[in-house]
Amino acid sequence: MSYSDRIEEMNQTIAANGAPWGAIDGESAARMVVQNRFRTGLDIARYTAKIMREDMEAYDRDPANYTQSLGTWHGFIAQQKMISIKKHFGNTKRRYLYLSGWMVAALRSEFGPLPDQSMHEKTSVPNLIGELYTFLKQADARELGMMFRDLDAARDAGDEVEAQRLQKAIDDHETHVVPIIADIDAGFGNAEATYLLAKKMIEAGACALQIENQVSDEKQCGHQDGKVTVPHEDFLQKVRACRYAFLELGVEDGIIVTRTDSLGAGLTKQIAYSAEPGDLGDQYNAFLDCEEVAIDDLKPSDVVIKRDGKLMRPKRLPSNLFQFRPGTGEDRCVLDSITSLQNGADLIWIETEKPHIGQIGGMMKRIREVVPNAKLVYNNSPSFNWTLNLRKQVRADWIAAGRINGEDYPEAELMSARFDETELGQETDARLKRFQYDISDRAGVFHNLITLPTFHMTAFAMDELSKGYFGEDKMAAYVQTIQRREIRGGVSAVKHQHEVGSDLGDTFKEMVAGERALKASGAHNTMNQFENVA
Repeated sequence: MSYSDRIEEMNQTIAANGAPWGAIDGESAARMVVQNRFRTGLDIARYTAKIMREDMEAYDRDPANYTQSLGTWHGFIAQQKMISIKKHFGNTKRRYLYLSGWMVAALRSEFGPLPDQSMHEKTSVPNLIGELYTFLKQADARELGMMFRDLDAARDAGDEVEAQRLQKAIDDHETHVVPIIADIDAGFGNAEATYLLAKKMIEAGACALQIENQVSDEKQCGHQDGKVTVPHEDFLQKVRACRYAFLELGVEDGIIVTRTDSLGAGLTKQIAYSAEPGDLGDQYNAFLDCEEVAIDDLKPSDVVIKRDGKLMRPKRLPSNLFQFRPGTGEDRCVLDSITSLQNGADLIWIETEKPHIGQIGGMMKRIREVVPNAKLVYNNSPSFNWTLNLRKQVRADWIAAGRINGEDYPEAELMSARFDETELGQETDARLKRFQYDISDRAGVFHNLITLPTFHMTAFAMDELSKGYFGEDKMAAYVQTIQRREIRGGVSAVKHQHEVGSDLGDTFKEMVAGERALKASGAHNTMNQFENVA
């Protein structure tokens, strides 16, 4: 519905209610509706799920159409990210939000900072989703509010051409609301608990849920040791639980991302149930590290399985966990990925120990032999030392090609700043710039994300400011490090009163109080110092 149609609709509604509604202005009411196009989180989930499905189809046609996101842990960070994207690139196309369970645990738990082990409150995840979209909706309201003010000014000046241009711009306004991939960890319990949490996350606005095949009660970060996977059927129950949640809430386009930690996981809590040779349970158990044992050698608590006509005892640790055979990670990862895609997953996530396109591409090649349109969500993780990993790769490639000798760039010194401007350093940086393009083209990566960038950004920025402000530079540290760059870069948050809604507040006061309104935007507003200073 166009802006003018919305005004007409509101005028009719007001007129139908007679004199008691006489002080209500139809255009003001229409503006409030236009500024809040998403009335519920489910509206957001349905809208963004459709976008994500369209993006997946576009990627299948051309891998250059990959998508990206940055992990966010606060609504303001998400808001500023999308404002910046719109400012620099003109649109939000193929750019998402990522909600990291790691950062929720680290930064949003009432228990205080926690490791990524599903110890934080379940409710903190849907609460953060709601917070992210509240901030993005406010960005819409603020941007449209400025357009409405400009429209009023054009009308007051009698500039009909500008007024018509602004009305079209209002009709064509692109929302800051974008898809989110939200981490549900391992489901925080059994399948029913997963379903209940999934519902809360979808109701808050999530169109895509990322769930992993670790045990819920001993879940570990994908980049740490001690990961314990579960048999396929246990995991698939949770995948189905997420799908039921989407369907119940009318989000048929909802996306399920299944993350396997098999590449790095060496343990399982259970031996899978197997009804017949070659079924999923049997394939899972085939990876167990076992030793042949005679009946007379069995201890009272031993667990045994039959393999190739032999009695085998799986290696059982004092923790009561069973161990997989070394070197089986990739095979298990491929099997888990194929199985999840064949049983309801839309996208897969594979954690790797290093950013190596050949490694990831090799696994995806095997997966796509079975599921041709398999698509990967890949974590361009801050857990990787990107400089060191890619310099090692460049060095190895050049040694293999006979371009350099090993002594030219000693491996133990590759992080040194003295290599920054060398050919190797420059080639590394060039590969970093191409990495997401290359991995999307060569390894089936539909979505590139960085899980924890805003955690590191905040820590680094605070270190820089603290060093200068509490050191010798004092106010120069704040001005030179932040404010001057904000002003010259056109960062809207430099006018922080406006950024948190003071103009929206003034507008609302005018709507309900008219000339009696006590507004904040007068001549003594210090934010006026930031007008026209570029």
